[in-house]
Amino acid sequence: MRNAFNTLDLAVFLFYLVVVSAYGFYVYRSKQKAQVDSKDYFLAEGSLTWWAIGASMIASNISAEQFIGMSGSGFTVGVAVAAYEWVAAIVLILVAVFFMPIYLRQKIYTMPQFLEQRYNSTLSLVMSIFWLFLYVLVNLTAILYLGALAISNLIGGGESFHLILVALAVFALIITLGGMKVVGYTDVIQVTVLLIGGLATSYLALTLVSQKFGLGNDVVAGFNVMMRDAGDHFHMMFEKPAPDSNQAYINKYLALPGLAMYAAGQWVANLNYWGCNQYITQRALGADLPTARTGILFAAFLKLIMPVIVMLPGIAAYVLHKNGSLQAEMASTGAFNPDNAYSAILTFLPNGLKGLSLAALTAAIVASLAGKANSISTIFTLDIYHRYLNKEATEQKLVWVGRVTIFAAMFMAVLLTWKDLLGISGEGGFQFIQKYTGFISPGIVAVFLLGMFWKRTTGTAAVAGILSGFILSVFFNNYAPAVFGPETLLYTAFPNGQGSYEIPFLICMGWSFFFTVLLMVALSLAGPAINPKGLNLDARMFRVAPRQLVLIVVILLLISALYVKFW
Repeated sequence: MRNAFNTLDLAVFLFYLVVVSAYGFYVYRSKQKAQVDSKDYFLAEGSLTWWAIGASMIASNISAEQFIGMSGSGFTVGVAVAAYEWVAAIVLILVAVFFMPIYLRQKIYTMPQFLEQRYNSTLSLVMSIFWLFLYVLVNLTAILYLGALAISNLIGGGESFHLILVALAVFALIITLGGMKVVGYTDVIQVTVLLIGGLATSYLALTLVSQKFGLGNDVVAGFNVMMRDAGDHFHMMFEKPAPDSNQAYINKYLALPGLAMYAAGQWVANLNYWGCNQYITQRALGADLPTARTGILFAAFLKLIMPVIVMLPGIAAYVLHKNGSLQAEMASTGAFNPDNAYSAILTFLPNGLKGLSLAALTAAIVASLAGKANSISTIFTLDIYHRYLNKEATEQKLVWVGRVTIFAAMFMAVLLTWKDLLGISGEGGFQFIQKYTGFISPGIVAVFLLGMFWKRTTGTAAVAGILSGFILSVFFNNYAPAVFGPETLLYTAFPNGQGSYEIPFLICMGWSFFFTVLLMVALSLAGPAINPKGLNLDARMFRVAPRQLVLIVVILLLISALYVKFW
């Protein structure tokens, strides 16, 4: 039975707001130094524990694009979309073992600083601008749009969308202005709330399915029914579409092109996000290596259960909708939209739990907004303002500029989101972020990998790699089928239902990465044989403690079991 949002739900939700706000204020007051410097404000100066680092990474990652966008993808493509989560767990292991020792040895605050140390200031400036545009125009806007959409649907008032949009931005601002300490430690509460609320929603989704088929409130029975009634939604791999395949299946393959996406695309997307991304790495940059490693591995373990929270409700909504339920809920925004799947399930939660789930959703949105805004502030303040606009700025001035930047970024994101000026609703939330982030991912990953592990890579090659990676991504995504036709040795393009052909964007990403690496290697080989900026790595840097090794083995075994089950 659908339940309206009532006073009990509001009380639960307000309790969450009070607890997070009070704890954030406590952290701000108790851990604040007499004079807050830039390292303390932007990196928390080593005060984050391993569990705070891991929880903060997950809280910042699992936001509206996961709860809403990934549930929408679960509705349309099923368990295959979990590849983003499970491959991410493997990538987090790689980041913990191989990337983090290098970053910490370089004593950097930001990713552009690493690029300047390893290459040159030109590349650092180019990437600072790239990241700022990406974080504001893609990430902040998508998180705000999807979050406001989901909450307005949940409380039953589409007219409240803009009010919720502003409220989310303001709440995130309050947390972010306290600096990385407040963001990191409040994220521990946020991730606890989103796990409890998310699991409650998944439990409800399974019971709704079991009730629909006359099996009572049996969660296991509900899952078994889903496996039978939506068998095509429980496969990790999609076969290449045949010429007579329907458009719905072709769209699934375009989003997740079977085994081919594991050749490079999935790894490039995840390496960029988890290993070369200020938004994520910033949590660990202020810690010592054992703490940073353990925190990142803790995040990898949590990633394994994320599909249960963010994807399973979408598959349940598909089964219910297919069998005649959720018709109005899936069209709550005026037209059928897969991104309504999560909020459609939430409307059936009992009162009290609905307030908890609203708190969980808000926690995910606000944590992600706060983390992203903090990273925007860090990059602009340290890599652009301090380096090019005011080299003599005091520590207090840098903190002040950082806070002003947060206000400016959030204000711009609200303006862009107010009338969905970027067309997020047409793309689908999760795919919107993956696709547009993917335009710069190949070049970034190529530059970081070669820069870390091949001493001969030159600054000229790196600048060329960033630019060529972007150009190749745009070309493969938008123009290659029209220029070379839908079928070549490199790719097969498929009709996208809009009168043109499209290459799966994960395959585009893979080829863009491949050709970018080739170009960078060729340019570097044409340069000097000895590069003074090459990194001298010691194999001892990459040794892990026995307990960390045990955790790595457990994670890999669990991922293997999941792929065997759902292959």
